Amino acid sequence: MNKTIFLILILACSMPVFAQVQTGKASYYANKFEGRPTASGEKYKHSKLTAAHKTLPFGTKIKVTNIANNLSVEVVVNDRGPYVDGRIVDLSKSAAEKLGFVNLGLADVTVEVIDAGDGKTSDKPKPIGNVEVEEKEFYDFEIERNVPKGFGVQIGTYQELVNLMRLTDNLKKSYQKKVTVQVKVLNGIKYYGLIVGQFSTRPKAEQFRNELKKKFPDAFIVDFGRL
Repeated sequence: MNKTIFLILILACSMPVFAQVQTGKASYYANKFEGRPTASGEKYKHSKLTAAHKTLPFGTKIKVTNIANNLSVEVVVNDRGPYVDGRIVDLSKSAAEKLGFVNLGLADVTVEVIDAGDGKTSDKPKPIGNVEVEEKEFYDFEIERNVPKGFGVQIGTYQELVNLMRLTDNLKKSYQKKVTVQVKVLNGIKYYGLIVGQFSTRPKAEQFRNELKKKFPDAFIVDFGRL
Protein backbone atom coordinates (compact mmCIF):
# COMPACT_ATOMS: atom_id res chain seq x y z
CA MET A 1 0.00 0.00 0.00
CA ASN A 2 2.82 2.42 0.85
CA LYS A 3 4.40 1.69 -2.51
CA THR A 4 1.14 2.53 -4.29
CA ILE A 5 0.82 5.85 -2.46
CA PHE A 6 4.43 6.69 -3.27
CA LEU A 7 3.89 6.03 -6.95
CA ILE A 8 0.77 8.22 -6.99
CA LEU A 9 2.78 11.07 -5.50
CA ILE A 10 5.42 10.65 -8.21
CA LEU A 11 2.72 10.81 -10.87
CA ALA A 12 1.23 13.98 -9.40
CA CYS A 13 4.47 15.86 -8.84
CA SER A 14 7.21 14.74 -11.20
CA MET A 15 5.65 14.85 -14.66
CA PRO A 16 6.29 17.79 -17.03
CA VAL A 17 3.91 20.73 -17.25
CA PHE A 18 2.96 21.77 -20.79
CA ALA A 19 0.98 24.71 -22.10
CA GLN A 20 -2.44 23.59 -23.28
CA VAL A 21 -2.51 24.32 -27.01
CA GLN A 22 -4.58 22.81 -29.82
CA THR A 23 -4.39 23.27 -33.58
CA GLY A 24 -7.30 22.76 -35.94
CA LYS A 25 -10.25 24.39 -37.70
CA ALA A 26 -12.38 27.20 -36.28
CA SER A 27 -15.93 28.01 -37.37
CA TYR A 28 -18.42 30.60 -36.12
CA TYR A 29 -22.07 30.75 -35.12
CA ALA A 30 -24.70 31.32 -37.78
CA ASN A 31 -27.09 34.26 -37.35
CA LYS A 32 -29.97 31.93 -36.42
CA PHE A 33 -28.35 31.24 -33.02
CA GLU A 34 -28.63 34.84 -31.82
CA GLY A 35 -30.45 34.87 -28.47
CA ARG A 36 -30.54 31.09 -28.07
CA PRO A 37 -29.30 29.57 -24.79
CA THR A 38 -25.85 27.98 -24.81
CA ALA A 39 -24.88 24.85 -22.87
CA SER A 40 -23.81 27.03 -19.93
CA GLY A 41 -27.24 28.68 -19.76
CA GLU A 42 -26.07 32.03 -21.12
CA LYS A 43 -27.78 33.36 -24.22
CA TYR A 44 -25.61 33.55 -27.30
CA LYS A 45 -24.92 37.06 -28.58
CA HIS A 46 -22.98 37.87 -31.74
CA SER A 47 -21.44 40.93 -30.08
CA LYS A 48 -19.83 39.03 -27.19
CA LEU A 49 -16.42 37.38 -27.47
CA THR A 50 -17.40 33.82 -26.61
CA ALA A 51 -16.74 30.31 -27.90
CA ALA A 52 -17.84 26.70 -27.83
CA HIS A 53 -15.30 24.00 -26.96
CA LYS A 54 -15.80 20.27 -26.51
CA THR A 55 -14.06 19.78 -23.16
CA LEU A 56 -12.74 22.98 -21.54
CA PRO A 57 -14.69 24.11 -18.46
CA PHE A 58 -17.12 27.00 -18.86
CA GLY A 59 -15.49 30.29 -17.93
CA THR A 60 -12.11 29.29 -19.37
CA LYS A 61 -10.48 32.16 -21.29
CA ILE A 62 -8.69 31.07 -24.45
CA LYS A 63 -6.57 32.84 -27.04
CA VAL A 64 -7.44 31.91 -30.61
CA THR A 65 -4.95 32.79 -33.36
CA ASN A 66 -5.64 32.67 -37.09
CA ILE A 67 -2.59 30.94 -38.56
CA ALA A 68 -3.09 32.54 -41.98
CA ASN A 69 -2.87 36.17 -40.82
CA ASN A 70 -1.55 35.90 -37.24
CA LEU A 71 -4.56 37.81 -35.86
CA SER A 72 -5.60 36.80 -32.33
CA VAL A 73 -8.64 37.21 -30.10
CA GLU A 74 -9.38 36.27 -26.49
CA VAL A 75 -12.73 34.60 -25.86
CA VAL A 76 -14.54 32.89 -22.98
CA VAL A 77 -15.88 29.33 -23.29
CA ASN A 78 -19.63 29.22 -22.55
CA ASP A 79 -20.89 26.48 -24.89
CA ARG A 80 -20.17 22.94 -26.12
CA GLY A 81 -19.08 21.98 -29.63
CA PRO A 82 -18.34 22.08 -32.48
CA TYR A 83 -19.33 18.49 -33.25
CA VAL A 84 -17.79 18.35 -36.72
CA ASP A 85 -14.66 16.36 -37.54
CA GLY A 86 -11.53 18.50 -37.56
CA ARG A 87 -13.08 21.54 -35.88
CA ILE A 88 -11.82 22.43 -32.42
CA VAL A 89 -13.63 25.69 -31.60
CA ASP A 90 -16.78 27.54 -32.61
CA LEU A 91 -16.55 31.32 -32.20
CA SER A 92 -19.05 34.11 -31.88
CA LYS A 93 -19.42 36.16 -35.04
CA SER A 94 -17.66 39.19 -33.51
CA ALA A 95 -14.68 36.99 -32.60
CA ALA A 96 -14.55 35.60 -36.15
CA GLU A 97 -14.58 39.16 -37.48
CA LYS A 98 -11.55 40.02 -35.35
CA LEU A 99 -9.75 37.01 -36.84
CA GLY A 100 -10.72 38.03 -40.37
CA PHE A 101 -12.41 34.85 -41.62
CA VAL A 102 -16.13 35.67 -41.69
CA ASN A 103 -16.25 35.58 -45.49
CA LEU A 104 -14.32 32.28 -45.57
CA GLY A 105 -16.41 30.46 -42.98
CA LEU A 106 -13.50 28.42 -41.60
CA ALA A 107 -9.93 29.14 -40.49
CA ASP A 108 -6.90 27.17 -39.37
CA VAL A 109 -6.22 28.30 -35.81
CA THR A 110 -4.34 27.58 -32.62
CA VAL A 111 -6.24 27.57 -29.33
CA GLU A 112 -4.33 28.33 -26.14
CA VAL A 113 -5.70 28.36 -22.57
CA ILE A 114 -4.68 31.59 -20.85
CA ASP A 115 -7.00 31.64 -17.81
CA ALA A 116 -8.96 28.77 -16.27
CA GLY A 117 -11.35 31.22 -14.58
CA ASP A 118 -12.34 31.20 -10.93
CA GLY A 119 -13.09 27.49 -10.86
CA LYS A 120 -16.65 28.11 -9.67
CA THR A 121 -18.32 26.43 -12.59
CA SER A 122 -20.54 23.37 -12.34
CA ASP A 123 -19.11 22.12 -15.61
CA LYS A 124 -15.83 20.74 -14.27
CA PRO A 125 -13.85 18.01 -16.03
CA LYS A 126 -15.73 14.71 -15.88
CA PRO A 127 -14.46 11.13 -15.88
CA ILE A 128 -15.00 9.20 -19.11
CA GLY A 129 -17.56 6.45 -18.72
CA ASN A 130 -18.92 5.12 -15.46
CA VAL A 131 -15.78 4.74 -13.37
CA GLU A 132 -16.41 3.23 -9.97
CA VAL A 133 -13.71 2.46 -7.44
CA GLU A 134 -13.72 -0.90 -5.71
CA GLU A 135 -13.16 -1.07 -1.95
CA LYS A 136 -9.69 -2.54 -2.46
CA GLU A 137 -8.04 -1.56 -5.70
CA PHE A 138 -4.28 -1.74 -6.39
CA TYR A 139 -2.15 -0.80 -9.39
CA ASP A 140 1.45 -1.50 -10.30
CA PHE A 141 3.02 1.43 -12.17
CA GLU A 142 6.19 1.79 -14.18
CA ILE A 143 6.48 5.56 -14.34
CA GLU A 144 8.98 7.41 -16.46
CA ARG A 145 9.25 11.04 -17.43
CA ASN A 146 9.46 11.47 -21.20
CA VAL A 147 9.12 13.91 -24.07
CA PRO A 148 6.64 12.32 -26.51
CA LYS A 149 6.92 12.90 -30.25
CA GLY A 150 4.48 12.82 -33.14
CA PHE A 151 0.73 12.79 -32.56
CA GLY A 152 -1.63 11.29 -30.01
CA VAL A 153 -5.39 11.18 -29.35
CA GLN A 154 -6.61 12.86 -26.18
CA ILE A 155 -9.78 11.27 -24.87
CA GLY A 156 -10.39 13.31 -21.73
CA THR A 157 -9.23 15.54 -18.89
CA TYR A 158 -9.37 14.59 -15.21
CA GLN A 159 -8.78 15.88 -11.73
CA GLU A 160 -9.20 12.59 -9.86
CA LEU A 161 -6.09 10.38 -10.01
CA VAL A 162 -8.05 7.21 -9.27
CA ASN A 163 -10.11 7.66 -12.45
CA LEU A 164 -6.90 8.33 -14.33
CA MET A 165 -5.25 5.14 -13.07
CA ARG A 166 -8.16 2.87 -13.83
CA LEU A 167 -8.77 4.24 -17.30
CA THR A 168 -5.07 4.10 -18.16
CA ASP A 169 -5.06 0.41 -17.26
CA ASN A 170 -8.23 -0.27 -19.29
CA LEU A 171 -6.99 1.66 -22.33
CA LYS A 172 -3.65 -0.16 -22.44
CA LYS A 173 -5.42 -3.53 -22.36
CA SER A 174 -8.12 -2.55 -24.88
CA TYR A 175 -6.02 -0.80 -27.54
CA GLN A 176 -2.46 -2.04 -26.92
CA LYS A 177 -1.19 1.54 -27.28
CA LYS A 178 1.11 3.64 -25.17
CA VAL A 179 -0.79 5.99 -22.86
CA THR A 180 0.69 9.38 -21.95
CA VAL A 181 -0.46 11.62 -19.10
CA GLN A 182 -0.10 15.36 -19.69
CA VAL A 183 -0.09 17.46 -16.51
CA LYS A 184 -1.71 20.87 -16.98
CA VAL A 185 -1.71 23.60 -14.35
CA LEU A 186 -4.46 26.15 -14.96
CA ASN A 187 -4.97 28.95 -12.46
CA GLY A 188 -3.17 26.89 -9.81
CA ILE A 189 -5.31 23.78 -10.37
CA LYS A 190 -3.86 20.55 -11.75
CA TYR A 191 -5.63 18.68 -14.53
CA TYR A 192 -4.52 15.46 -16.19
CA GLY A 193 -4.98 14.93 -19.93
CA LEU A 194 -5.11 11.29 -21.02
CA ILE A 195 -3.52 10.79 -24.45
CA VAL A 196 -3.51 7.44 -26.25
CA GLY A 197 -0.87 6.48 -28.80
CA GLN A 198 2.24 8.07 -30.27
CA PHE A 199 1.84 8.18 -34.05
CA SER A 200 4.47 9.37 -36.51
CA THR A 201 1.94 11.21 -38.73
CA ARG A 202 -1.38 13.03 -38.25
CA PRO A 203 -3.26 10.73 -40.72
CA LYS A 204 -2.34 7.70 -38.59
CA ALA A 205 -3.60 9.51 -35.49
CA GLU A 206 -6.80 10.50 -37.34
CA GLN A 207 -7.36 6.86 -38.31
CA PHE A 208 -7.05 5.76 -34.69
CA ARG A 209 -9.32 8.59 -33.51
CA ASN A 210 -11.99 7.35 -35.95
CA GLU A 211 -11.81 3.96 -34.23
CA LEU A 212 -12.53 5.67 -30.90
CA LYS A 213 -15.36 7.94 -32.09
CA LYS A 214 -18.26 5.81 -30.86
CA LYS A 215 -16.89 5.37 -27.37
CA PHE A 216 -15.09 8.72 -27.07
CA PRO A 217 -16.89 11.23 -29.35
CA ASP A 218 -14.97 14.22 -27.94
CA ALA A 219 -11.50 12.77 -28.61
CA PHE A 220 -9.17 15.08 -30.51
CA ILE A 221 -5.69 15.02 -32.05
CA VAL A 222 -2.74 16.29 -30.02
CA ASP A 223 0.46 17.42 -31.72
CA PHE A 224 3.18 16.68 -29.15
CA GLY A 225 5.54 19.04 -30.96
CA ARG A 226 3.25 22.00 -30.14
CA LEU A 227 2.69 21.22 -26.46
